[in-house]
Amino acid sequence: VQLQAFGGGLVQAGGSLRLSCAASGLAFSIYTMTWFRQAPGKEREFVAAIDWSDSVTRYTNPVKGRFTISRDNAENTLYLQMSSLKPEDTALYYCAADRTGDTYYYRGRTYDYWGQGTQVTVSS
Repeated sequence: VQLQAFGGGLVQAGGSLRLSCAASGLAFSIYTMTWFRQAPGKEREFVAAIDWSDSVTRYTNPVKGRFTISRDNAENTLYLQMSSLKPEDTALYYCAADRTGDTYYYRGRTYDYWGQGTQVTVSS
């Protein structure tokens, strides 16, 4: 199983980026998919999740209204459209997959698969 995130980069505050997470080796369409991020010196942070059917999404409060999670099950790809980026969005972003069907995040929750990250840097 591979989850490969890409699309990160350096962007000015107020700008936009679209991250992708390409999945292989798993039945992507039955997995709940989640984006996380981790800034240097900080704990991993839940960003957004989407259920297998693309009908339920969930976001952490700091990104609501600015980020949109989506998926293309035909292409086995997860997306995160990020707009109105802020310096505090700077982090390594990575995706995770699990089959619980639950988009809620709670401390200690486990995930079946984790991907490598893509760096997002927002300059002020």
